[in-house]
Amino acid sequence: MAAEMKTGAPSLRRALGPVDLLLLGIGCVVGAGIYILPGVAAAEYAGPAVTLAFVAAAAACGLTGLCYAELATAMPIAGASYSYVARAFGPTAAFGVGWALTLEFLLAGAAVSTGFASYLMSLLHELGVDLPLALTQASIAGATPTDRPSGGLHTNALALIALLIAAGILMRGVRESARANAVLVVVKMGVLLTFLLIGARHVHPELWHPFLPPSEGPFRYGASGFLRAASVVVFAYLGFDTVATAAAEARKPARDLPIGLIGTLTVSALLYALVSLVLTGLVPFRTLNVPDPVAFAMANVGYPGIGMLLRVGALAGLASVMLANTYGHSRICFAMARDGLLPNWFNRLHPHHGTPAYGIALTAVAAGLLAALFPIGILADLVSIGTMFAFAGVALSVMRMRVTAPDMIRPFRLPLGGIRVGGLWVGIIPTCALLLSVTTIGVVITGIWQQARMGHPAAAIFLFLYVTTGCVLSLIRARKLKQESQKQDLPVPKESIS
Repeated sequence: MAAEMKTGAPSLRRALGPVDLLLLGIGCVVGAGIYILPGVAAAEYAGPAVTLAFVAAAAACGLTGLCYAELATAMPIAGASYSYVARAFGPTAAFGVGWALTLEFLLAGAAVSTGFASYLMSLLHELGVDLPLALTQASIAGATPTDRPSGGLHTNALALIALLIAAGILMRGVRESARANAVLVVVKMGVLLTFLLIGARHVHPELWHPFLPPSEGPFRYGASGFLRAASVVVFAYLGFDTVATAAAEARKPARDLPIGLIGTLTVSALLYALVSLVLTGLVPFRTLNVPDPVAFAMANVGYPGIGMLLRVGALAGLASVMLANTYGHSRICFAMARDGLLPNWFNRLHPHHGTPAYGIALTAVAAGLLAALFPIGILADLVSIGTMFAFAGVALSVMRMRVTAPDMIRPFRLPLGGIRVGGLWVGIIPTCALLLSVTTIGVVITGIWQQARMGHPAAAIFLFLYVTTGCVLSLIRARKLKQESQKQDLPVPKESIS
């Protein structure tokens, strides 16, 4: 890793404490997962058992979160899983994980901004304002009817504009961004508690039966549908990556990072389970495949005014997710540019604010363009692959570095132990995290293949092109490094020696 890093690289300011990191994680995690995914996952895959799907996804992410805690406290640098894999396995493997992380944050930003646009349109409709469909629908049709645009040319310009505003806030500085995020988190937590208190009084327990509906086909209800739901909603726990990427800006990484990582998981998992349970107890789960399921459910039980309040809370929540996700994406690109894997635009700091302003702008524009083109169903599927690939890299990095760097100071160490097998330390926690990550990747890829066979190949085509592009870039970089190495090994001509 050290060999890969450039000397004199710009450094970020350490300005974040444990509360800032916890709010950053909650700001990124509690947003799209609460306000959008429970409805889609319940209606399409698992029914009321979406509650347990969120718990299962939290357990899987919790195992990886513990791995993150060990590595982040031992190596408090920007880059998160990319930097860990670079240290454990070298630059080639690191590029693969970095490319997957870019997919993860890029598509997550696009998916969340799509959700933000949906809730904003819903709120404006309640106020009697309807925006043109040509400016609020994605260009490419998804697999579900709600994802299919009507006739004519469409582009979700509203989602792109939302991301550009988030980027502008982030460019102002990490402390200013943290304050804005804290306000948004307080607003959305208050709205969620309001939903739980009112909704719990109107729950119909009979709507929870059967809790897991019998299978109606591949990945539609039943055991396969439950696995599909868990693999999709794992996208909601993306905030773990964001907390880890803030390691270079944490004041006391050894203390603050475990609090941020584990605290984020605990709070968000509890909220996901409660909200999903109440939501599926208010209306039949098959009716929840709508852009704003929480507000829809409250309106259907006679609280349209509360539904409008929930839309405001959803907008605050999704805005905080956009902030945190764009922050994490820019820091991953900052680390890759620092190591020469991306153009140096991404690690160029603003002269006054000390933020990677060019990287923030570029990542926001790229995510916004994807949001303008793809519907949320396609984006959620693809981002889960990037997330799990990065999680697998973190688990393997823990297993590798326990062998290659046994004397490294680790303020936080994984519990339950393990044994050494060859060049890996096979610990119970990282092994389980690795197996769950690989299983989730397999389930999502199978689902994407099923969609392609049913005439919806957009996700499969995008994934193929993205992986192919990554392979080509990796080969180009390897050839460039080989040529540079050969030039350094060339003998110096005698004529040039004075």
